[in-house]
Amino acid sequence: MTVMDCLQAWLTKRLSPEAAQWLEERLALVAGGDRKALFLAFGLAVRKTGKADLQLTPEELAQAEQARPGWCPTLWSVDQAARTLLILSYPSERAAEYRKTLDQLFSTGEVQELVALYQALPLLPHPEEFVFRGTEGIRTNIKSVFCAVAHQNPYPAEHFSDDQWNQMVLKAIFINVPLAPIIGLDQRANATLARILFDYAQERKAAHRPVTPELWRCVGPFADEAMSQELRRLAEQGTELEQEVAQTALARGQR
Repeated sequence: MTVMDCLQAWLTKRLSPEAAQWLEERLALVAGGDRKALFLAFGLAVRKTGKADLQLTPEELAQAEQARPGWCPTLWSVDQAARTLLILSYPSERAAEYRKTLDQLFSTGEVQELVALYQALPLLPHPEEFVFRGTEGIRTNIKSVFCAVAHQNPYPAEHFSDDQWNQMVLKAIFINVPLAPIIGLDQRANATLARILFDYAQERKAAHRPVTPELWRCVGPFADEAMSQELRRLAEQGTELEQEVAQTALARGQR
């Protein structure tokens, strides 16, 4: 099954006959290159389909992984799936024109529309055309939009530069969202990020403010003596979670 096959099959099972007919008619218009139909349908989708969770079965999640490795739509809703199907149906042979069309949706979208767009990044044709949009998404202070880029999304790991990646991880810490759902967190760890996070942790420590223990996961493999000393201190004197994370980080640094 392709990504579009998956989305179509999932929606067929979950939409009312009226909503399914509406979507089928709009998809036909959009596939014919009707930009106005795309914009209108994208905006109206939630009113027509509802916003219930997809609640995908293990079999359907396996279909997603097979269709697009790394795709993890566990938290998607019905309207997000419909919106993604709409933008994937629009003709994309000309990369620049396709990007410009989606740029209009990104530029005018409200929060839930932006969430759908950013979640769809790894599924889009010509993914290299959307790096700028991806980095725009990690600059937002709206957590749901940020998490649509950063969490359960393989796009950043596959297309962000080290600087862009490091900004995303640091921003996640700043706005207090977990690091664990970031796909590729261990694989994209790098020495510059380790230094940034260590310096940040030291500043917080000096100000008697806590830091998320998760950040040490990105430090361990590149720890110098000062970093290793702090990790050893946490492994011995930290909270239970800090001890666990520090011990894991130290072990990764010894590989």
